Amino acid sequence: MTDRIIAESVAEATIHAPLDSIDLTDWVFTITDSEYQACSKDHLAAASTLTPEGKRMSINVEHVGNLMVQHYVEDIAERSHVRLVSLSDSIGPDIGARAKIVVIWEFTAEAGDAGTTRFTNRVEVRTAPGYLEALEQRGVPLAEASAGAQKALNAHNAEETPGFARDIERKASAGRWD
Repeated sequence: MTDRIIAESVAEATIHAPLDSIDLTDWVFTITDSEYQACSKDHLAAASTLTPEGKRMSINVEHVGNLMVQHYVEDIAERSHVRLVSLSDSIGPDIGARAKIVVIWEFTAEAGDAGTTRFTNRVEVRTAPGYLEALEQRGVPLAEASAGAQKALNAHNAEETPGFARDIERKASAGRWD
């Protein structure tokens, strides 16, 4: 069986800027490599490109328990709601231990008071074909892998979410999306 949830995490942060000054779609597809790295100590690289079908894609490399190479393709792309889906490579604990997983990254912005916005960052990790077999070859039960992934994902999301909010706030305060 595939497509089982391995881990999921939700974190929130306040952006000190009004909702109408924010564009999450533009933010995610224009964040620079150095800006992405500044949002978490575990962020290694980021870039944007297009799929062969012309959909926007955010490519991220980060260390969340394992080394992760993500190819996020736009699914929902609105000013205040973005959902990206990636068939990702999870590499670890050594370079020979590589498996595919599905990562769904969804974030929203909702008005707070007149000058603030609530930023919610959701990440869901699911099995992909071959993942369970890769665990079995290494002798790792799914429950153990899931517990480790959940712990790493919660810690990572708690760190990156305020970093993302600060980056969005900085750009909104500079009038980038007016």
